[in-house]
Amino acid sequence: MRADLFAPETTPALGDDYMARTGRVLGRLALGALGVTLILPELALAQADATPTYSKDVAPIFREKCEACHRPGYIAPMSLQNYAESRPWARSIKNRVETRQMPPWHIDAAVGIQDFQNDRSLSQVEIDTIVRWADGGAPQGNPGDLPPAAVFADDDVWNYADRFGGPPDLIVTSTPHTMPALSQDHWWKPLVPTGLTEDRWVRGIEMRPSTTEGRKITHHALARLQQEEDDVDKESLVAAGGAGLLMEWAVGKEGEIMRENSGKLIKAGSEILWDIHYSSAGEEVTDSVELGLYFYPKDAPPKHRQVLNIWMGIEGGPNNLLLPPNTVTTTSQHHVMRENGRIENFQPHQHLRGKGMQMTAITPDGRSRVLSRVSDFNFNWHNNYVYADNAAPLLPKGTVVEITSWWDNTSANRANPDPNQWVGWGDRTVDEMAHAWVNVTYLDDEDFEAAKAEREATLAETTDGGEQ
Repeated sequence: MRADLFAPETTPALGDDYMARTGRVLGRLALGALGVTLILPELALAQADATPTYSKDVAPIFREKCEACHRPGYIAPMSLQNYAESRPWARSIKNRVETRQMPPWHIDAAVGIQDFQNDRSLSQVEIDTIVRWADGGAPQGNPGDLPPAAVFADDDVWNYADRFGGPPDLIVTSTPHTMPALSQDHWWKPLVPTGLTEDRWVRGIEMRPSTTEGRKITHHALARLQQEEDDVDKESLVAAGGAGLLMEWAVGKEGEIMRENSGKLIKAGSEILWDIHYSSAGEEVTDSVELGLYFYPKDAPPKHRQVLNIWMGIEGGPNNLLLPPNTVTTTSQHHVMRENGRIENFQPHQHLRGKGMQMTAITPDGRSRVLSRVSDFNFNWHNNYVYADNAAPLLPKGTVVEITSWWDNTSANRANPDPNQWVGWGDRTVDEMAHAWVNVTYLDDEDFEAAKAEREATLAETTDGGEQ
């Protein structure tokens, strides 16, 4: 390195030794600076490419999105609560999350509403973290980096007990049923009185098999509300065929909490018509199903009534469903909203050959909007997609809700037990169905306009950069 590169030509002569030493020092500094400049990007790149560890990076994801099912005694095939349990499954875990098979969340991310209260899907960043961890040898990392252990309620503790200050106000239990060790599926449909002597408004609902053993045989359970309706309510309830269901329970579904100032009305003298689907589990099990109801205070009833509708996705109704062998079939059915309403959720229901369902709203002004679509339905997971407060669709009376369903009765469908069979409607798993469970909160004209104005103001604030 030449010293004259760092000194102006007018610098007085200070001696050859001094100039030589100065040049050497400056040269080292220059090379050092260049070295730092070259090394820093490499360090940044190395840090970006550093392999994630289980303790620091992967365990937090498992805690939040996986362990509710992946723990001893629950429905997942293996526990993922610690490194020793997770490491042998690293490659399988990578495959399942990379293909978005796990956690089970089948909403099509390319269309419709994407904002849900109960979204358990993984973000792309979380997926990439797990993939890089598996590809990097699935290292454990420093156990000191582990997040706190997840805490789950005991099976005999109701999920919403803390939220509502205690266990359910009313528990209605189905009559017991014994499922043989080996048997075809059973459907148990007892009628049980609620025991209510006065009308009550429900703000939260849970349903569950009565015992841990019962979870092995209970595929799903319906609690249909049987009661006499007032004439004024029949107009808004006609689309639901009456008071409708209180709740449908299936694997992966915890319960339902009504939005503020809305609830389900249970009348004095009402009954619950159970419809429980049992499957054999290799051992004889006797069990029942419990329906837990949390009431609003008597002096603070909600203003708006919510009803759980069953909206068919088959033109002409169930008897018109017939799937030819080795074909893909699509059909739809339309439902007219007789009152203004807020759509609270979307829960599609099909069987093994079902591949997808879409809910579309066609408003009286002729506009059409896809609300939600499931493009990869999986019979093993009856997900209920609950819209976030500021995303739940507000639809005026006269809106037509179209439920479109499609089935794959070909060998390309890996879940298909036999693509050479004609398939019709039925309760058995090898039969087919197509309907959506949809909660609707009904609003009069004044409240509907107020809800629209509030929604528009909230969305405008968000768009303008306001905090939510």
